[in-house]
Amino acid sequence: MSAIQPARVHKTTGVVIDSVTVGGDAPVVVQSMTNTDTADVEATVQQVVELARAGSELVRITVNSAEAAAAVAHIREKLDAQNCRTPLIGDFHFNGHKLLQDYPECAQALAKYRINPGNVGKGSKRDAQFASMIECACEYDKAVRIGVNWGSMDQQLMARLMDENNKSDKPKEPAEIMLEAMVTSALESAQRAEDLGLAHEKIILSCKMSGVQDLIRVYQRLAERCDYALHLGLTEAGMGSKGIVASTAALSILLQQGIGDTIRISLTPEPGGERTQEVLVAQEILQSLQLRAFTPTVVSCPGCGRTSSTYFQQLAQDIQAYLREQMPHWRGRYRGVENMSVAVMGCVVNGPGESKHANIGISLPGTGEKPVAPVYVDGLKTVTLKGDHIADEFQVIVEDYIEKNYS
Repeated sequence: MSAIQPARVHKTTGVVIDSVTVGGDAPVVVQSMTNTDTADVEATVQQVVELARAGSELVRITVNSAEAAAAVAHIREKLDAQNCRTPLIGDFHFNGHKLLQDYPECAQALAKYRINPGNVGKGSKRDAQFASMIECACEYDKAVRIGVNWGSMDQQLMARLMDENNKSDKPKEPAEIMLEAMVTSALESAQRAEDLGLAHEKIILSCKMSGVQDLIRVYQRLAERCDYALHLGLTEAGMGSKGIVASTAALSILLQQGIGDTIRISLTPEPGGERTQEVLVAQEILQSLQLRAFTPTVVSCPGCGRTSSTYFQQLAQDIQAYLREQMPHWRGRYRGVENMSVAVMGCVVNGPGESKHANIGISLPGTGEKPVAPVYVDGLKTVTLKGDHIADEFQVIVEDYIEKNYS
C-alpha cells in the first residue's frame, strides 16, 4: 500500500481550537454534530462520547434556547469527568447574541462559536447582534466559524448584488449571483469580525450548498480569495447512499485540489440509525484519498461465479468490524497500526496477488478449488489454514502481527 500523501495546496491560516488545529499544516480534521436536545445533558453527553470514540475530533451542539445554553457548561463538565476532551462548538442562530450574553458559563465552555450571517438578525439589528457575538468571542478568546448557508442567505446582501447585476452591461445568470453572494457574505462578515477585534487566526469560513457542482464552484472561488481556514460540507446531503455518494463526490474533488481544512458529512440518519455513520464516512473519504489514516484498510473482492460461498464475505465483514471496534483501544498502544492493510480474498484468481500486497492477506478457496486458505504476511506465505476454524485462526494471526509490529 502506498504511503499517505498529505496534499495541502491551498495554504490557510491555522486556527487552534483547544487542542485541535484546523488549517495551516495540520491534517484535515473530522467533525460531527449531535442531534440530541442539548438541554438533555445526559443524552448529549452520551452522543458526544460516541462521536468522539468514533473519531470526531470536534463536535458541534445546538444552542437555541435558554435551557440549552444553561446545559452547555454541565455537558462540558461531565465530558471532562469521563476524560473526553473533544472541543465543543456552539451552533447559534437568531438569538445567539442574547444567549452568549445571558449565559457566560456557556460562552466560556464552548471552544468555538458557529455564526450564520443570514440568521444573525434582520434590518438595523443585524450589525449590532453580529458585533455582540464577535465581542463575546474576543472576550473569551474563542474561535468563530462564519458559516454561510444557501438556505438562509442574507437577503439584504442578495438584493444588493441582484440590483448591481441588473444595472450591469453584461448581467450574469441568477445562479452566478447566488455563488457570488455566498462568497461575499463570508468574506464581508470575516472582515467585519476582524474590524471588531477578532484575530485573523480565529476565523474559519464555510459556504455550504446542497448541490455538488455548486459546492465545488463556491469553494474554489472562496479559496482563490482568502487564506482563512475552510470548513467543507455538503449541506442537506440526504439519506443513505445518496448522501454518502453526493458528499464524497463534492468533497473529494475539493480535497484533491488542496481545498478544505475540516470536514463534516451532513447525513440524514436512517430511523434509529447511528449518528456515528457520518464520522466513519468522513474518515473513509480522507483515508481513500490517502490524506489521513484512521483504521487498518480491509481489501476484499466483490465476488463472482467463482465464489458461490459467502464465507469470504462474512470473514471480510467480521475482520473489518473487529478492526474498527479495537481502534479506540489501539490508538495509544499501537503506533501506526492505522496504516496496516488486510486482504480477504475469495478465490485463486487475484487472491494470492492481493494477499501479497497487503501486510496480511488470506486467499480463501473459490468454487471447486482445494479447501485450503494460504495466509501471506508481508508478501510471504507463512501458513495454510484449513478446517472449520479458519476465521478464528486468521484473527489470531492479525492480532499477533499487530503486537509484533506496532507495539
